[in-house]
Amino acid sequence: METILLGERYELLEQIGEGGMSFVYKAIDKKLNRFVAVKILKKDFINNADIVEKFKKEATAIANLSDPNIVNVLDVGTQDQAHYIVMEYVKGSTLKEFIRDKGRLSYDLSINIAIQVARALDCAHKNNIIHRDIKPQNILVTEDGTIKVTDFGIAKSTNSSTIINTSNIIGSAHYFSPEQAKGNYIDSRTDLYSLGVVIYEMVTGRLPFDADSPVSVALKHIQEDVVPPKNINSTIPDSLNKLILKAMEKAQIKRYQSAKELIGDLEKIKNDPNVVIGSVPVNQDEFTRVMAPVNVPTTPKPTASKIANNDWEDDEEDEWDDEDEDENKSKKTKIRIILGLVFALILVAAGVGTYFITRNTNSNESITVPTGLVNSPKEDVQKKLEALGLVMDIGGEEKSDKPEGTVLSVTPNEGSAVKKNDHIRVIISGGVTKLKAPGLTTLNIEDAKKFLSNENIQLGNVTYEYSDSIPKDQVISQTPEAGTEMSQNNKIDLVVSKGPEIKNTNVPSLIGLSEADARNALTAAKLQVKVNYQDTDNQSEIGKVIASTHAEGISVKEGTQVTITVGRAPANQNGQG
Repeated sequence: METILLGERYELLEQIGEGGMSFVYKAIDKKLNRFVAVKILKKDFINNADIVEKFKKEATAIANLSDPNIVNVLDVGTQDQAHYIVMEYVKGSTLKEFIRDKGRLSYDLSINIAIQVARALDCAHKNNIIHRDIKPQNILVTEDGTIKVTDFGIAKSTNSSTIINTSNIIGSAHYFSPEQAKGNYIDSRTDLYSLGVVIYEMVTGRLPFDADSPVSVALKHIQEDVVPPKNINSTIPDSLNKLILKAMEKAQIKRYQSAKELIGDLEKIKNDPNVVIGSVPVNQDEFTRVMAPVNVPTTPKPTASKIANNDWEDDEEDEWDDEDEDENKSKKTKIRIILGLVFALILVAAGVGTYFITRNTNSNESITVPTGLVNSPKEDVQKKLEALGLVMDIGGEEKSDKPEGTVLSVTPNEGSAVKKNDHIRVIISGGVTKLKAPGLTTLNIEDAKKFLSNENIQLGNVTYEYSDSIPKDQVISQTPEAGTEMSQNNKIDLVVSKGPEIKNTNVPSLIGLSEADARNALTAAKLQVKVNYQDTDNQSEIGKVIASTHAEGISVKEGTQVTITVGRAPANQNGQG
């Protein structure tokens, strides 16, 4: 490759990698005489302000992170519209290549790698940085076995609240968390899900979810249960199997809540593969039991005479006195109970009689359930029913396009005959289902349609525009934007790329022009030029265009290559001159 010097110090030597947005080169820092890695944004994106901003944010995202498991950023700059980041050069391979070479890794090696990645994430998360694209391709393995996490190009800064991807679904589909796939709120637990997928791949040699398209893979992360890794590799301990499944829980609240917590369990398994993750010592006394009643012995209270007289005979007399007193108390208690039961029976009889009298009176009053209850606010319905002597019961809520609290149905139906004090059951609206608009601008139109169909979201208008930077059939923009709150009834409008606009131009008159004039004419017509030379004895043709692959005046696409033939003197004549 031609010699390229960036920032007057970084000489590019060879390309060593390529990502979705950039190329990575091995370079030498001429000032410090050391190898470095230089990441350069692809030319296709230099006019895309959003991507340029994301690229520049990578440097600022990790410049202040100091951790042995994170690739250090050394410099950042722009030269001749080339945006670049200079990083430490890591000699080794990616974890993806390492897995491919080994087939799958032993569980103890996988644990060592996972601990180092988790430490890198712990450092990033403590500094409010979420990586968002944890995958084996972004994890480097040095020759001495040190792990380095790289490519914070789509990292996101956070504050005390969670964050949302407001433009695109960002990340790599096979390592997506469910919330990334939906374009929903993400936080540090998103990275832990992706790390769970990486550990799964290390110990099994395969991905937990795979399909023909990124959208299908993303849907599996959302909808399908993962096959436990132990079902694929029976040699891994139950503790590690449980750890991976916990890291890959679909609900964020069920996952590990921090990288530190994950590291703790990984180190437990490293020290003892048979450890029970998440176990708490159980105290036998804390179990719920079924027990017989505990009988408490009754101790007779000492009488005054017994306290005053220690003589045995007096004690015996006191005991007999106590027995007589207890017998009298027992008789009195029985009498009270009998009188109470009789009184209660009288009250019950009076109540039953009143009930039947009232019932007979009410049974003669027929009331018609009024009309106009459905589609009315529940408060208005309740007032109408109570005015007629009826009772409203709310039987539940249903999501609908009606305002929240609107009555959707009544039972018995409107117009039915009921009795006074009867209960009328109503179902009310819980309002329109709210959701966040998913990010679709990384998808082609067919995948976007499938995604919306699976999420039961309606596709709105689809329009097409030419784009020099967005590939043909890829979504350029959407309305509403990703992350915007919308209802299930709303539609998402898409603008789709038609690819670069194809424009035609006419081939200019070339025959007889000098080579320089012919080049200028073709360039002005936005055509490419190639020159061949042909010996000629005709002096008038020397230095002039004598032939062209395209005839004058024909219409061709801009950028078409036109080959011209320029006459030149034969070699023997040149020699004589």
